[in-house]
Amino acid sequence: MYLIVVSVNIGIFILLALSLNIITGYAGQAALGHAAFFGIGAYTSAIMTSNYGFSFWISLPVAFMVSGIVGIGLGLISIRMKDDFLAITTIGVNFVIVALFQYSSFFGASLGMTVKKPMFFGMRMNTSGYLILITIIIIITCYFIHKMNKSWFGLALSSIRNDEMVASSLGIDVNKYKILAFSLGTAIAGIAGAVYAHHMTFIYSSDFAFTVSIGILSMVVIGGIGTIRGPILGAILLGAAPELFRFFADYRMIVYGGLLVLMMRFQPQGIFGNDSFITRNFIQAYKNIFKKKVGDIIE
Repeated sequence: MYLIVVSVNIGIFILLALSLNIITGYAGQAALGHAAFFGIGAYTSAIMTSNYGFSFWISLPVAFMVSGIVGIGLGLISIRMKDDFLAITTIGVNFVIVALFQYSSFFGASLGMTVKKPMFFGMRMNTSGYLILITIIIIITCYFIHKMNKSWFGLALSSIRNDEMVASSLGIDVNKYKILAFSLGTAIAGIAGAVYAHHMTFIYSSDFAFTVSIGILSMVVIGGIGTIRGPILGAILLGAAPELFRFFADYRMIVYGGLLVLMMRFQPQGIFGNDSFITRNFIQAYKNIFKKKVGDIIE
């Protein structure tokens, strides 16, 4: 049971890392307040199910839409801001949203909110059910990102990430694609928040604090920004680390910050990113093995 609970938590962070990677990895936008949208999805689903009696299966897509709509607002802000200014603005958004959760009685204020477990075929969903659900959502998200990368939308985001001025000169509507990237990334974070709220059965404003945003960003950067495998493996590594090294729990954010600095200095592609040390050696080893097998067949 313990391993399943840890797996569900890691799965939620995998989804968050994948969602942030759409904004930061593919669109190249400096977003440092992603936990705010994680919280928006969580509180949207919690309020709908606990206060108004809606089913979790209805609140899940609503959390997706509400987080995405708020994300459009952040996308509109990104049109006028770049780099450091955008990063600082997203940090501010995170603090404002958390303060709203903490001081507004509608969101439970400082007491937090109790959340009901969803029903599935007349039974309360158990931990294994959450693991199956989050796994399905991750698979769908990965498939969507894979198809996105091979579409015109993915090519447009790639060009914007490399150089907005050049992308604009080629006829790409930079503003539209940046807003779409923010909307998609924040909407997926909203789904992760909804699953998290019902899995934990209690949420509090500090669950979505700025430190959580840094943790999500660390997973993306350390794993390998701009790839699908990177955020997944980064979330697994950093998600499992607190369980394996509990004696470091109080210093987790210091470790995350230190890892970010080291990665940006010595391995900016991430551990499993494109052109990283591990990826290059893996590809080279694969080619050597493949050539050897072909040579054996010819002989």
